[in-house]
Amino acid sequence: MSEHRRELRQRTFLKGRIIFNNGSSSMDCLVRDLSASGARLAISQTAILPESFDLYIPVKEKTYRSSLRWRRSDGIGITFMDEGAAKSAEARSVEARSAEAKAAEAKAAEAKAGAEATSTAGEAHAREPSAPAAPEPAASAQDAAAMFALGRRVKELEAENAALRQTLSSLLKSTAA
Repeated sequence: MSEHRRELRQRTFLKGRIIFNNGSSSMDCLVRDLSASGARLAISQTAILPESFDLYIPVKEKTYRSSLRWRRSDGIGITFMDEGAAKSAEARSVEARSAEAKAAEAKAAEAKAGAEATSTAGEAHAREPSAPAAPEPAASAQDAAAMFALGRRVKELEAENAALRQTLSSLLKSTAA
C-alpha cells in the first residue's frame, strides 16, 4: 500500500471525531496514521460513513475536510480536501473560543498595565514624598476573579450561539427542501 502514497505517513494514536450530515451526526475514531494529505482511521462501523465528511482532531484543534479513499472492516483511508473548505460548527466553535480567550487575556493585560500606569502617575502627584506606596491586592484579586467569570460566561455564550446557528441552519435547509 505504501507504494501508492506520495508522502510518508506518521504513525499516531490520536482521538478524532468524524462529523457529517451538516454537523448533525458524528462518530469517534482513532487516527492511526497521519500525513499532510491524508490519514488512516480506525472506526467500529465503516458502512454508515458518507464519501465526504469533516475530521476533527482535538489535540491539534484542527478540522480537515476529508474524502473517503478506501474502506475495510476495521478502518478507512482518507485524503484531505482543500484547506479552504468550510469547517464544521464544532471546530469553528472550538477555534473561536480559543482565539477569544487569547484576545481577552491580552486585553486584560493591557487594561491592567494601563490602570497601573495611570494610578502610579496620579499617586506620585497626590502623595507627599515621605508617604509609602500602599499596594491594593484586594482590588486586583477582584479584577482577576471578575475577568475569569467574564471569560467563562463568554465561552458559554459562544457555545450556545454555535448550537443555535446549527439549529437555525438545519431549519432553513429543511424549509428550503
